[in-house]
This record gives sequence, C-alpha cells and structure tokens, in this order.
Amino acid sequence: MGHADSLLAMGGAFLAAAFLARLGGRIGLPTIPLFMLAGILLGPHTPGLVIVQDAHDFEMVSALGLVLLLFYLGLEFHLDDLKDGGRRLLTAGGIYLVLNVGAGLGFGFALGWGVREALVLAGVLGISSSAIVTKVLIDLGRIGRPETRLILGVIVVEDIFLALYLAALQPVISGAQGVGDMVLQGSKAFGFLLLLAAAARYGTKLVGRLIAARDNELLVISFLGVAVLVAGVSEVLGVADAIGAFMVGLILAGTPSGPRIRDLVHPLRDAFAAIFFFAFGLSIDPGDIVSVVGPVAAAAALTLVMNVLAGLLVARVYGYGIEPAAEIATTLVARGEFALILAAMAAGAGLDARLAPFIAGYVLVLAVLGPIAAGRAHLLAHALRAGQGFLPGRTAPAPEPEPEHAAPSAAPEPAEAERQVRCCALGPISPTRKS
Repeated sequence: MGHADSLLAMGGAFLAAAFLARLGGRIGLPTIPLFMLAGILLGPHTPGLVIVQDAHDFEMVSALGLVLLLFYLGLEFHLDDLKDGGRRLLTAGGIYLVLNVGAGLGFGFALGWGVREALVLAGVLGISSSAIVTKVLIDLGRIGRPETRLILGVIVVEDIFLALYLAALQPVISGAQGVGDMVLQGSKAFGFLLLLAAAARYGTKLVGRLIAARDNELLVISFLGVAVLVAGVSEVLGVADAIGAFMVGLILAGTPSGPRIRDLVHPLRDAFAAIFFFAFGLSIDPGDIVSVVGPVAAAAALTLVMNVLAGLLVARVYGYGIEPAAEIATTLVARGEFALILAAMAAGAGLDARLAPFIAGYVLVLAVLGPIAAGRAHLLAHALRAGQGFLPGRTAPAPEPEPEHAAPSAAPEPAEAERQVRCCALGPISPTRKS
C-alpha cells in the first residue's frame, strides 16, 4: 500500500467508523460492534466499496490501539484495589468467573475444536466488556446506585484475572514444545510480570520523577514511549504486548502524573482502539460467520443464562432485593474488547480458522444484546417476582443516605463518569434497595 493509499484508507476507516457509530448512537447501540461492522462492510470480503484490501496493512496501527486500550485500563487500577474491595467483592467476582469461564471452557471442549481453542473460548465467554458495561451504566443513569459499586467491582476482578490469564495463556497457544518449554516460557513471562509488579508497588516515586513534565507534549511523548517500549519487550519475552502495556499503566497510575496521563491518553485510546476494532472487522468474512451461526447462538444463550445465574447468586450474597438483583444480572452480559484481544492472539498463533469468525459473531450479538438486556432488567424482575422468592426475604440494613450529586439525574459527561464509576467500584457496598 502506497503512502497516499495508506492515508486514504486510514481517513476512510476513521470516517466510516464515526458515521456508523453516530447512526448506532441514535438507537442506543454501543460503538464497538459498529466499528467492527464498518471494517466488515468496507473490507475485501464484502461487495461494494473496499478501502482496505488486506487487514495486515493496518497491523501496526491496530497493535497500537490494543496497547493503548490495556495501558488505559492499567491507569484505572491501583494494586490495593482488591484489598480495598473486601472479601465479598472477591467472592462476587469469583462467582462470575467460575460460572462464566467454566461454562466457556466446557463449551469449547464440546465444540471439539481443540484444547488450545477451548482455553481461548473460556476467556472469550468469561470476561465482560468494561467499555460497554461502563457506557451502559452512564446511559441508563445508574451511576449513583449502590449496586453499581458491585457491578464495577466485579469488572475489576475480571480485568485483573484477564491480565493473569493472558500471561498464562500466551505460552500455551503459541505452540510451546513440551512441558519443559511451556514451563520455561511461562517462567519468563511471570518473572517479567513480577518485575513490573514490583516496580508498580515500590518504584512509583522513582518512575514519577523520571516521567514528570510540566509540558503536556513532553509528558505524552514520555508515557507513550514507555508503554510501547515495554509492550515490545513483553512480546519478545513471551508475554502479550497488551499485558506489558497494562502493567506500565498500573505503574504510572501511582505517580503524581497519573491523573494527567489518564486525561491525555483518553482521546488517543478512543481513536486507535476504533482502528483496532475496524481492522478486526476487515479480517472477517461474513460467510464464515454464517458457517458458525449455530455455535454463536448457543454461546450467546449460554452466556445469558450464566450471567443471570451469577448475578442472582451475587445479589443473594449481598442481600439485595429483586430489582437491583435483576439489574446486576443483566448489566454484565456484554462482551467486547477483551474477546477481540483473545481473538487477535489466537489468529497470531494459527489456531482453528473458525475461531475468529465465531468470536466476531459472538461479540456482535452480545455487544448489541447486552445494552438491550440491561435496559430491560425490569422484565427479569417481573419474572423473579412470579417465581416467588429466589432471593432472601429478610430485610436489609437501613440504607445510608445518598449524596445529592450521586442521583442518576445528575449524570456527568461520559469521560468523567467513566472515572467515577471505576473509582467507586471498590468502595464499601451496602445492600440498600429491597423489593
């Protein structure tokens, strides 16, 4: 692809993604499946206008989008997140992971595509989309509700699990020869992660001084350089590049420059992540999705059932009533960016060719069904009432008064709201609303 062709393709990709996202926004659809759809429609596998003949032409920009996605996620964390959330939060997250990851692993083996493919599917079916869930909470005005803390707390547990899971999965799907080679690769990967974790725990003051800059331009160049460099080193050592970027975000989150970095990287993340999803759509042949429509439908139904079951169990642990239980059960259904990260890893490892179209179809279905299910949680609440008493009938402790600014009607701008819901995810969670 020539220089002019590259610019035309890149500009067309951005505009097509923006156009479809604007249309979808009018009917409440999230952006991730629409970015993918733009790639499918303008790629080489569909008739009509084709702006990119080969998805590999976007490979570097797509990789940068993935790095920035996980880098931003790391910025949203602190190492004390899980400790501050308490044992009940770990229990809630564990329930979701055991049910959904376990169901995904069993589903993968049932398909018979292979052991490595089943391990990928366990992560695909097991991890909710932070981006879509956060957007749903903002759009539905649920930021100030007590159960939102629990929902976002579960996402925190899932995200940290994903980081560890990707690190463990990399040597397995990359084709390590024998147990010894797998152990060696795994040891290098976890050794590198432990080094970065130690830097995040003990080296933030030093890193903060090294990266500090009053000028925003210098700060952007500095943190991008560190994130991309460490991502590259991670890839060399057998750790997914995105996980290296996640750990850099974790380190920089604890520095005085952390809040500024988060604000500065936010638009970069949005722009290049759009290209990541667009490029994934380019690689998908709609005919391949048709060939796996049965497994996609089965996986989507399985995810709905397991998420409702997990949500109701978690609500029971916390003593919530029917209405908040229904909201918890339906909000975490959506799948998105993390499933596509696993799909990209699987494609690079040369796994079963059916895996990529399956994941694409699965993400498209659940990225659309997730917000719809969350917006119609009242239907599940009606069904639960008809079922008479799955949830405990005891009375919850009296609710603490909510601050006025937390009312759903006072929802902030999306970027600020995203920070608020992530920050409040790990605070004390008290069962307040009972039916």
